[in-house]
This record gives sequence, structure tokens and C-alpha cells, in this order.
Amino acid sequence: MHCSSGILARTVFAATIIALTMLTGCAATGVAIREQFGVAKREQLVDRVEEARDSQNSAKTQFDSALQEFLAVTGQTGKGGDLEAKYAKFSKEYQRCESRAKAVSDRIGSVEYVAGKLFKEWEAELAQYSSANMRAQSQKMLDDTKSRYAQLIASMKSAESKMKPVLAAFKDQELFLKHNLNAQAIASLQGTATEIQSDVTRLIQEMESSIAEANAFIQQMGSK
Repeated sequence: MHCSSGILARTVFAATIIALTMLTGCAATGVAIREQFGVAKREQLVDRVEEARDSQNSAKTQFDSALQEFLAVTGQTGKGGDLEAKYAKFSKEYQRCESRAKAVSDRIGSVEYVAGKLFKEWEAELAQYSSANMRAQSQKMLDDTKSRYAQLIASMKSAESKMKPVLAAFKDQELFLKHNLNAQAIASLQGTATEIQSDVTRLIQEMESSIAEANAFIQQMGSK
């Protein structure tokens, strides 16, 4: 009976955290609530980096999927009905790309927010040391962590910036296909298809680099 009560208490405890975070809808309150329940800012930052990494990975896959659908449309020479079906599929993939891109931007913003809170707290607490030697060691750890973080966030933002021109190019082609579902319009897209394929390839490479940076950051933070 005692064991069951303990499990129930922990379940209610976890549900309370989730419910309070959802009800507030405020990033600052969410960070504070999680910290009150034992989740340090350092852990929250690692969680946010993991979420951003996963979001980038999903976006990378989605952009590649949209590219494949676009290439299928531009290579289509069959009947109008077949072409319209391929256009509809590409249009849907493009809309998913938009959603994935927004998720990546949101996750990066969350990483920046929690990192700012963590570093501000860390810097303020340095003054509490009575030992100059320990303060210096902590300062060095802070500087090292900031340096790794700066490299990580720069990589994430670089990948994020490359999503916008690809989305714009996809949108242009989505509109063009929508307004010109005929063989002549498709033929005129052949050159553009090559350019977009190159852009998406670069975007995917950039995202893979950013994901690798995130994995390295998570590993380094976990080793401390």
C-alpha cells in the first residue's frame, strides 16, 4: 500500500509540473517552476539543446522530402490528372517544411532564453565564493561553457538562416505550379529544379553540422 501511495504521489507531482507549465504559457515561469522541482538550469539548457537538435533533424528530413516531391513534379510528362496529384503532394510537403522551419526557430529561441538565464545566475554566484582559487576555477568553467555555447548557437543560427531562401524558392515554385499546371510550365522549371536541389543539399549539410555541434555540446555538458 505504501509503495502504491508513493507511485501515486510521484505521478501527481509530475502532472502538476506539466500542468503548471502549460497554464502559465510563460517561458520565465516555466523555467522557474522546473527549477523549483529540482530541474537545474543546466539540465534545462541541455534539454532545450536536445529539442533544438531533434527539431533540426526533423526539418532536414522534411526539406529533403519536399525536394524529392518537387523533382518528381518537374520530371512529370504524363496526363494532367497525374500532374495535379503530384503538385498537391509537393504543396503539402512545402507546408510541412514551413511548420518544421518555425519549430526550429522556436527551439533555438528557447535555447537562447535558458542559456541567458543560466549564465546570468552563474555570473552572479561567482561573487559568493570566499575562496579566490575556487572562484577562478568556476570562472574558467563558465568561460569554457560560454565558448562552447557560442559555437553551438552560431551553428544553429547559420543553419536556420539557410532555411528561409529555400522556403522562398519552394513557395515561388508552389505558386507557379498552381497557376500553370501544363507541360510548358513544367518544362520551364527544369533549370530551376537543379538550383533548388543544390540549395537544399547545402541546407542539409549545414543542418547536419549544427546537429553535430549540438551533440558535442550535450556530451560536454553531461561530462561535467
